[in-house]
Amino acid sequence: MTAPLTPPHRPSPHDSAWPPPYPSASSSSGADDVPDVATEVRQGAVVLLAVTVAGIALGLLWLWLAPRIPLVSDGKAVFLKQTEGEGAVGADGTFALLALGFGALSAAVVFWFHRHGGIAIVVGLALGGLLASLLGWGVGTLLGPAHDVAEHARAVGAGVTFDAPLELKAHGAVLTWPVAAMLVHLGLTALFGPRDPEPDWDAPLLPPSSQDGRA
Repeated sequence: MTAPLTPPHRPSPHDSAWPPPYPSASSSSGADDVPDVATEVRQGAVVLLAVTVAGIALGLLWLWLAPRIPLVSDGKAVFLKQTEGEGAVGADGTFALLALGFGALSAAVVFWFHRHGGIAIVVGLALGGLLASLLGWGVGTLLGPAHDVAEHARAVGAGVTFDAPLELKAHGAVLTWPVAAMLVHLGLTALFGPRDPEPDWDAPLLPPSSQDGRA
């Protein structure tokens, strides 16, 4: 007698697992570099504090580089020594240019240390830039010439030239730092930021066909 032939095993369609259409997030490169929410919030707070403190440098440079407005007193009133001077406009322009440079620099530094970005990092950079501008404005005006022009004129005497208080007439200049920081950070992120993993289009979407057992 011949032994009965055992038919070949026909694999069930359920024996083959369906492959995922896209690579899993855990296997994507760079996924471990993204911090959790608590770490990102702490990093955003550090960025906020560091950028705000940099406003002191803005105020000192503004005080040093801004043009002065010479005043003179005749003993009764105070007059501009140069009636056609543009010191006020120059002070606003100097502040805006310095804030523009500080905004671009702060965005580059933040991007260098935190390439992954994140909402907390961006918010810390923007809010820190605004607070830094306000701090620089305050430092420059506080350390600049005295604000009481009449008292200053009496102190120096009649006919003696003295400087007018350092003021920021264009209050919108305080937005230069945060706006510049946002634009530069956005550009750096778009050019050099981490990319999301591309889907693996070569991966099969259907399970391999099973043998039908026919010769």
